[in-house]
Amino acid sequence: MKRAAAAMLGLMLAAGQAQAAIRVLVVSGLGGEPSYDERFAGWSGTVAKASATATGDAELVQRLAGNAATRDAIQAAMADAAGTLKSGDQFVLVLLGHGTYDGSEYRFNISGPDITGTEMLAMLDRFPDSVAQLVVNATSTSGAIADRWAKPHRVIITATRSGGERNATRFGGFWAEALVSEEADRDKDGSINAQEAYDYATRKVADAFKSDAAILTERAKLTGKDPGRFVVGRYGTAALFANDAQLQALRGEQGQVELKIGALRARKAELPEDDYYNQLETVLVELARIGARIDARLTALGMDMGGGANAKP
Repeated sequence: MKRAAAAMLGLMLAAGQAQAAIRVLVVSGLGGEPSYDERFAGWSGTVAKASATATGDAELVQRLAGNAATRDAIQAAMADAAGTLKSGDQFVLVLLGHGTYDGSEYRFNISGPDITGTEMLAMLDRFPDSVAQLVVNATSTSGAIADRWAKPHRVIITATRSGGERNATRFGGFWAEALVSEEADRDKDGSINAQEAYDYATRKVADAFKSDAAILTERAKLTGKDPGRFVVGRYGTAALFANDAQLQALRGEQGQVELKIGALRARKAELPEDDYYNQLETVLVELARIGARIDARLTALGMDMGGGANAKP
């Protein structure tokens, strides 16, 4: 029963998220050598694909990787997002690759001149304060920007706690893994939020160093309030709701009937008992019919309503 309740909550959250725009920009810089280039490109591809599932619209996700990730391209992408997002919307920025810190300025290693932390902060500050921001900086030395970029409406996640942790980081790979992993979904509601992804990636980094019998050289940091408001991955039924217009419409109908039930229950003391239960039965039947239509749509999309998730990839 708990799992079923959690799943229903996930469906409700998926419908709520669909009403607010969520723009995602994923940037992977230069690796400096082929193995890192391949690693960063793979991570960014996974994050972008998972973000498209989470938002329900691939058009809201932009990926800049390798030689395409230039200062001008990053500035243009962020300026476009800042100009289109409105109050209540969200912006998610994910940086993957190498970073450097000279004691005063952080730099993200990209094609052409590196982009500085000061420049990135200026871009983020162009967004209205009413647009919630999630920044995941998974580069080495990323901890140097954690406090500098902090604002009340902004959650900052860094792979390191300080600019002194200079080794190539593993956090980005585990962050990408978290977005497509049911294991990361602690409450099993079908949606993976930023807090869950952070906890998963942090745990996996520690496990990896322990497995290698190596000294832990990166310690992730989360700065800001309510990271759980950012849904960064979905799977199973929640992913279908986020990506299917018919399911979103049905969930909207379901929500309206649930409002009717709430209003009726609030009037229970005012109504004769028979009237109350007759009206309640009417709206519950209406709710059940919508539920049957949802089940039929899920079955058509390949979801086994007997309890197993057989969604089409």
